[in-house]
Amino acid sequence: MSTLHTACDDAVAVAGAPDSPTAVTALARQLDDDPLNLALHAALAQALQAAGDDTGFLAHRIALATFDTIAAGEPSLAAIPLYNLATVYYMKGEHDAAKHWYGQALKVHPDLAIAHQNLAAIFEAQGQAADAQQHRSRAYSLQRVFIEPAQNARRHLLILCSGHACGNVPFETLLPFDTTYRIKYAIDYAHDTEDAQLPPFDLVFNAIGEPDIAQPLTARLQRFAQRCGQAMLNRPDRVARTQRHRMALLLAGIDNVVTAPCIRVEARPASYRTLAERLEVAGIGFPLLMRPLATHGGDGLVLHESFDTLWGALKALSAPCYLTKFIDFRSTDGHYRKYRTVFVDREPFPYHLAISSHWMVHYFSADMTTNRAKIDEERRFLEDPRTALGERAAKAIAAIGRRLDLDYGGIDFTLLPDGRVFVFEANATMLIHREAADGPLAHKNAFVQPIVDAFERLQVSRMGTPVA
Repeated sequence: MSTLHTACDDAVAVAGAPDSPTAVTALARQLDDDPLNLALHAALAQALQAAGDDTGFLAHRIALATFDTIAAGEPSLAAIPLYNLATVYYMKGEHDAAKHWYGQALKVHPDLAIAHQNLAAIFEAQGQAADAQQHRSRAYSLQRVFIEPAQNARRHLLILCSGHACGNVPFETLLPFDTTYRIKYAIDYAHDTEDAQLPPFDLVFNAIGEPDIAQPLTARLQRFAQRCGQAMLNRPDRVARTQRHRMALLLAGIDNVVTAPCIRVEARPASYRTLAERLEVAGIGFPLLMRPLATHGGDGLVLHESFDTLWGALKALSAPCYLTKFIDFRSTDGHYRKYRTVFVDREPFPYHLAISSHWMVHYFSADMTTNRAKIDEERRFLEDPRTALGERAAKAIAAIGRRLDLDYGGIDFTLLPDGRVFVFEANATMLIHREAADGPLAHKNAFVQPIVDAFERLQVSRMGTPVA
């Protein structure tokens, strides 16, 4: 019997039988005091398996495998098994367990940047902005370049990223792990002199797609583009002009396209009257929408029916926000519809349709996974958007793609009863993802793949092309 198995048996003997209700708790407590103890990890894996906790079992088995791999490595690698353990929980959405084990990894190696990076993402998702910023700043003060190799890499892609969680284009689906050698560069934390120290790359993807994050970085990104020697997807000047309050001007003059008046408020207005005059000039009455900068998916979005509630909210304002005229976009059947079309190299691809009884349309709360009529309507849009929307709308959407002039971007919109396209937002931060293969929305995956394929063709076509 191996030394590890003997030690594992000893640990279980101390904690109780593996299937004992107290075994997991007792072993976890021991590991907190001795997180690099392989025997305790093995014993806890055994106890978690007996308890039916598949995620915990997998996490600790991966940690053990990593311990074996790095046994002869440098001492600073000792935290990696704990990082891998935490990441299993993170990928499974068990954020509290992930936080715990990232914390243990940082006790072993306080300067492990990737652990700080993932902790920042977890704290951000849990609404703990201060903690998120603390770990984010720590991560990027330690390391700006993160490399993710690929076994069958078609190219080395440099991805320009923002350290701000919501600043980046969601690119996990766009750039498959097995074929894309990713070099992620947190350029907003990097000095210009660091650009020359980057590893070799074949193409640049500017993934800083949130315009409120991107706009202040435009000059820095432009300097990088001018001297990097490779083509860049999503030029920074084109991303910056997609801010919400600039959208009406950007899309002006396109036939059959409607946008809502929007202003950006930098600070609390000097007076009630000043605000009223500014809203009147902009053509914004009540009701109106107030939202923080750099947000999507309805985060922080509030509908105000009167000056009373709006003025109170603005008096408490601690950061800039947008005020947008609310336009009732209900269809003739009384439902609200939100379509998404993605543009790859300016070509439109349908991605989804959500149908809701509420004006704040969320896919997850609109019965889109259980309502057969809604699923069928979305399927018709995906299969033939031109027929579903009409010829006028299809031409308008194609024109929007050309006007945005982004290599990757998209729009969220609805179809008004008169057939015009009402655009909610138009920018580069459009999320696409695959659905569970055995789920009710599995049919949507057939429409995700053409987007991924088009993005691959775009990269092939731009490699070796100098920046314009």
